[in-house]
Amino acid sequence: MAAAGPGFVLSHFTIDEKGVVGLPGDIEAGLRARERARRRRPKTHRTLLRVVIGLAALVVLCVAGAGVGGTVLLSNCSLGKLRPIVLGQNSFLYAADGTSLGSVPSATNRQPLGLWAISPWLAKGTVAIEDRRFFHHGGVDYHAILRAAWHDLEAGHVVEGGSTITQQLVRNLYIGKPKDTLGRKIEEACLANKLAGRLNKNQILAAYLNEVFYGNHAYGAEASAQTYFSRHARELTLPQAALLAGLPQAPTVYDPFTQPQDALARRNEVLRAMLTTGAINSAQYDWAVSTPLGLHPGTLYSDIRHTNFFGYAEQQLVNLYGERRVEAGGLHVVTTIEPRLQAAALKAIASHLPHRQDPASALVAIDPRTGAIRAMQTYLPDGRTLKFNLATQSTRQAGSSFKPFVLATALNRGMSLYTYIYGPPSITIPDPKCGTNGVLWTPHNFADESAGTMNLIDATAHSVNTIYAQLVDRVGPSNVIPVAHRMGITTPLQSVCSITLGTQPVNPLEMTDAYATFAARGIHYPPQALQLVRGPRGVVLGRLEPHGERAIPQRTADLVTYVLQRVVQYGTGTAAALGNRPVAGKTGTAENFVDAWFCGYVPQLATCVWVGYPGRELPLDNVEGVSGVVGGTIPAEIWHDFMSAALAHTPVEPFVQPSSIPTSSTYAVSYSPQTTATTTTTATPPPPPPAHVDAAKIVRTQPVTTTAAPQPPRPTPTRPVAAAPKPAPVVTTTTTTTTPTTTEAAPPPPPPATTTVAAPPPPPPPGPTGPSGAPPPDAGNGN
Repeated sequence: MAAAGPGFVLSHFTIDEKGVVGLPGDIEAGLRARERARRRRPKTHRTLLRVVIGLAALVVLCVAGAGVGGTVLLSNCSLGKLRPIVLGQNSFLYAADGTSLGSVPSATNRQPLGLWAISPWLAKGTVAIEDRRFFHHGGVDYHAILRAAWHDLEAGHVVEGGSTITQQLVRNLYIGKPKDTLGRKIEEACLANKLAGRLNKNQILAAYLNEVFYGNHAYGAEASAQTYFSRHARELTLPQAALLAGLPQAPTVYDPFTQPQDALARRNEVLRAMLTTGAINSAQYDWAVSTPLGLHPGTLYSDIRHTNFFGYAEQQLVNLYGERRVEAGGLHVVTTIEPRLQAAALKAIASHLPHRQDPASALVAIDPRTGAIRAMQTYLPDGRTLKFNLATQSTRQAGSSFKPFVLATALNRGMSLYTYIYGPPSITIPDPKCGTNGVLWTPHNFADESAGTMNLIDATAHSVNTIYAQLVDRVGPSNVIPVAHRMGITTPLQSVCSITLGTQPVNPLEMTDAYATFAARGIHYPPQALQLVRGPRGVVLGRLEPHGERAIPQRTADLVTYVLQRVVQYGTGTAAALGNRPVAGKTGTAENFVDAWFCGYVPQLATCVWVGYPGRELPLDNVEGVSGVVGGTIPAEIWHDFMSAALAHTPVEPFVQPSSIPTSSTYAVSYSPQTTATTTTTATPPPPPPAHVDAAKIVRTQPVTTTAAPQPPRPTPTRPVAAAPKPAPVVTTTTTTTTPTTTEAAPPPPPPATTTVAAPPPPPPPGPTGPSGAPPPDAGNGN
């Protein structure tokens, strides 16, 4: 190139000091002829010509950039001065076994791939139709721009573009929506040259195929292959790849879902271009053009498996990495959920609640050694889809399944398991702190049966409300709250005595979490949904690394587990027994049968089952042949069936026995709501009911006193069977008038045949209920 007077010549083109373009003679003559024709055309054609002339000027400027004299013009740009546009990409979640759960969508559906993972047909088709000289030019193809300008002038409208793949990539990555200005075109050409000097051709082509828009929210080859054909980009056939290669020019015009004929014509145009450039031969062309579109719309970006757990896992991602990071996407997440256990949970629930009118159920299972959530299943027999997660967002009364937290608090404060307490059918607690607005609290036992005097082991096994009402008064409800919270209960709790009866709402996830703390011998591991999280480039961002904290002393946890095993052996939870596998658990039934629970565990897995009607607290009456559903019926049976399947290939592991179990009584407590107390000589505490008897339906005429030891567990039928009332033993009674008394005794192990305790007065009339809005003072059932 040499200077020529006031201007300079660049490859047969000249630009003078005023920026006037000089063209070769034949092109200039053609332009002049077109200009004469333009004067005879409508203004729309004049506008088109202005665009074409601008394009021609751009050609000259781009060519100038290739010469020494144009270096300043087309080198005064920097990729470093422009921040790349963040193009979102989907994050994908997988189950513990590697199966897909679904995607967390970003603003765009995109999955970047290496060029090796994309069908070569798509690369060849894209080059043939978009930039056939891609491998022979730099960032800008001056010949293509000139050719496109000439063809557009001949046709009288734009029929061909001159942008290279590199220019389009720059536009997508750095510029965004281009402005129709000469300055922006120059900047685009300059950046394209810069990018071509930094990346090789394969890198540029791979980047383009991963960023370009193919319509229907699909950005990049993988997303488009999934969207239109439900397959990976590497699996695209020649006609499928040709269809996709033709979409970026006008994704809406050529949309194969809405404009199949236009899409077919465009696909065949790409195939002709591939034949012309030698990318395919005649036989391949003939076969491909005769092939129908063969669309198979994909659901990868819309289908979600295990939706409730998926939503919970997505929220954990946001909590850990922030909303902006998750929105940016590109995460590869392996979760803790096990599809086999999910299926077992669904089967167990559906088999016991098979009819549309049945209540709903939620089940959560957690590995107590890590906090990993292994199952989270919710089920509505009528097929409805709720907008909230019954396992994590729906809070309901736990009933007596909350009692173990009160027991743990008592043990923490030095109380013995062999504390004997009298539990009448109902009792008025004289402590004002348990009252409401000056009205004393009067809880009652489930079905108002007389439970008699028993230690904390049997009181828990038979879920005696009036004993636990006295227990919470002694330990203080305010001391129960921090214990429950440390163990995993996350909902706020009120310091009221009725907390012992589970009158405050909780959800299945936090209940499972808290019971898992018992199984972990007092160590609390927060529930975890994420096993492994990788970033867009495979870098590990996080993994499940259990970090537990001591919630309760190990000895306390072991003692509670020791007690909860008796619930399943001979108490209210016999339906949950798993043969020779040790099981610890607790039943729970809310007031008026509106909620029923069974929460239990083995050393390797903790699970809670809730049954109830979502949205409304309706009594669980006449459900699948059960007149009143309690925790020991349908919930315990669901738990049994799920755990049987979940642990089918898991070795039987015993619980660790407490280092020592004190057998001497520390307290013998009896509250009397009246001024008359009765002293009686009785036998030792009553035995548990036989395994085949529903404790909730036992009717006793007087406090039962007997010396019989607890009976071993027996086979339990699928539905509880009521037993005949047990006759009361002969009791010698001496009545004196005295004030309410508390008597302490210390029976040695085993307890002697007789002991002196405070005998109960006749049951008082039912106490009043609490004021509106407060927890009902007698709420919570014994099962």
